[in-house]
Amino acid sequence: MEQIKTNKVFAWARIKYWIPAIIAAAVISIFSTDYFTPEETGRVILPILHWFLPDASRAYLLHLHSGIRKLSHVAEFGVFSLTVFRALRGPRAGWRLNWALLTFLISVSYAVLDEFHQSYVPLRHASPADIGIDTLGAVLAQLFVWWYAKGMWPLAWIGRKPKLAKGQDR
Repeated sequence: MEQIKTNKVFAWARIKYWIPAIIAAAVISIFSTDYFTPEETGRVILPILHWFLPDASRAYLLHLHSGIRKLSHVAEFGVFSLTVFRALRGPRAGWRLNWALLTFLISVSYAVLDEFHQSYVPLRHASPADIGIDTLGAVLAQLFVWWYAKGMWPLAWIGRKPKLAKGQDR
């Protein structure tokens, strides 16, 4: 009986790490619905862009809108990749290549599944370019994780005290 209770506790301890990844996947799926088509997001984003750039042409604002949408792909799959890595790592610390590769595989698979889903949504279409952009977000997130875990983050030297040679005063 004690073994069964221990297994249930361990299972819950592992499952709780997957909750953020599941939420991120759900948010991505919601963004793939017809409520987030370029026409729908344009109703919100284009007036804001026009407010910030009142002299910009309509074509320029549409290009900015498209760029914002593509950056959101990078961001949402970056977050998804971070949460999947955290789930795979669980309570352990550090970084391992097999965790990163499995995270990458899951992220790219979900990007393909997301585009497949969009091919069936009215007013949406599947785009191999979007899979590439989603993959870029996952790769950038894994690069961030690697830098952070290995203590090699660029600009990490800011705020550190320089090491002085023996006998050298500040």
